[in-house]
Amino acid sequence: MHKRTFTTASVATIILSTMVLASCASAESGGSEGGGDAGGTLIVYTNSNSDGRGEWVTAQAKEAGLDIEIVGLGGADLANRIVAEKNNPVGDVVFGLNNMFFETLKSEEAVTAYEPAWSAEVDQESGDPEDGVFWPLVEQAIVTVYDTNKTPEADAPTELADLWEDSAYDGRYEVNTALGQATPQLVLAGLLAPYLDEDGDLGVSDEGWEQVEGYFAHGSPAEEGTDLYARMTRGDVDFGVLPSSGITSRDAEYGTKTGVISPADGVPYVTEQIAVIAGTPRQDAAEEFIDWFGSAETQGAFAAEFASYPVNEGARAEALPEVVELIESLPKQDIDYALTRENIGAWVEKTELEYLP
Repeated sequence: MHKRTFTTASVATIILSTMVLASCASAESGGSEGGGDAGGTLIVYTNSNSDGRGEWVTAQAKEAGLDIEIVGLGGADLANRIVAEKNNPVGDVVFGLNNMFFETLKSEEAVTAYEPAWSAEVDQESGDPEDGVFWPLVEQAIVTVYDTNKTPEADAPTELADLWEDSAYDGRYEVNTALGQATPQLVLAGLLAPYLDEDGDLGVSDEGWEQVEGYFAHGSPAEEGTDLYARMTRGDVDFGVLPSSGITSRDAEYGTKTGVISPADGVPYVTEQIAVIAGTPRQDAAEEFIDWFGSAETQGAFAAEFASYPVNEGARAEALPEVVELIESLPKQDIDYALTRENIGAWVEKTELEYLP
């Protein structure tokens, strides 16, 4: 068991992700044949545009001479949208989705291979080593956090299951029931990972489903439009789940001092990827954006601004020291992501039908 206290280093404003109207993008699409000559705004799909990221990427791209428009959606919803549009693509580039979603896009031939200019600066094993269809950008831990100003480390649970098995924490932790999003799906995968059983329901033992039932039954459902840290500071909950890169900005905004629960079997990790959407009529612009966004210079600036942990080795020196310390100290949970990708849809459906409040 390990516990870490995370300190704040920079200020960022919490901005809710938004979607652009599909009509403004569809006029730019131009069909499924693809090509490199079409002009117009580059449509960039992402599930990583919250906390001001989308605005920052748009502004920085403009300074680099790239005209882009960000379209943000939750991870699972975004992947489904790209697959649905693959015969008439609206987006040109996608970034932020994890390996699991990109494997689905690859199998559906909804993304296409391109080797970035910075390919030698990243560990290709973190992306798609077989075909080079998608490439890694950022690594994040999916962590359960709390404010040490209100909950001393000595009073925090040592294992996640303590939250729903110990009555002292009943209703004191937030659960995100929006299972169309990437992070809640990773939480679900983490809950089930220790209980895989080929003879069980959907490949999971009864004990595994009991863990899912307990997790949602004793938690406090997230409030749409209300940040976890807002709920923690006003005393509604004491614990909740957050991607590790979101900690610094929230500590700065809310005056919290974040602690992280580090279970013995580790926490889920996610590696965000980037790829060209198959059939884009702006292939050249899409490749130019990937070369720019994944470069050591841009990823280093992104890491410093948003407390991310870049995969690009040349950018890592710009990452905040406390971010590096946290990522390098938290053990990774052993999750079979190939099996998870095959089953997550059925797991989500069962959870929504049987266990959500």
